[in-house]
Amino acid sequence: MTSQRTRDRLINRLREQGINNEEVLTIMRETPRHIFIDEALAHRAYEDTALPIGYNQTISQPFIVARMTEALLAEGPLKKVLEVGTGSGYQTSILAPLVGELYSIERIRPLQEKARARLRTLGIKNVRLKHTDGGMGWSAKAPFDGILAACAPEDVPEELKQQLAIGGRLIIPVGGSENQELKLVIRESEDEFTTEVLECVKFVPLLSGTVR
Repeated sequence: MTSQRTRDRLINRLREQGINNEEVLTIMRETPRHIFIDEALAHRAYEDTALPIGYNQTISQPFIVARMTEALLAEGPLKKVLEVGTGSGYQTSILAPLVGELYSIERIRPLQEKARARLRTLGIKNVRLKHTDGGMGWSAKAPFDGILAACAPEDVPEELKQQLAIGGRLIIPVGGSENQELKLVIRESEDEFTTEVLECVKFVPLLSGTVR
């Protein structure tokens, strides 16, 4: 269930759903999703579905990972990107080869430590991890050309918007537990932002406070 043929089936399905960035599809084909989940669920690793990773968190559905990554990179390569919610490290491993520097924050330390080990196993070296409250971002490393959030606040956090560079892109799910929308926020100038709704989605909520 972790064979190349199984991975190819997933990539074909992503294409059928409208993903057409070949760099994103190639990285997703080459990335072993089964190492990011518990061994008991490894047989489901290449299904297009979210799966539990503990601590009431999930590894995102591959289509959503591809959609968010494609949307973030829609205007070309990005040098410096912030990921909010490292989780299992799967989205991190897809994004890292496609950007210059990736800064990733996670509020649950055991998840972060597992993600760190997986990234090391894959030989990914352009990622810096931090254990912190996700909603506040990583202001010391701002501004970012792109920000990708893997958890849903009720509204787009002002702290994240202010950490965007001019022209920077923020991809973030927004809304309550029942109705969420994946949004693209672009910083047009120092105090002007435009927002576009990309998809209806379902993410775990953005929670405050770190967990050790």
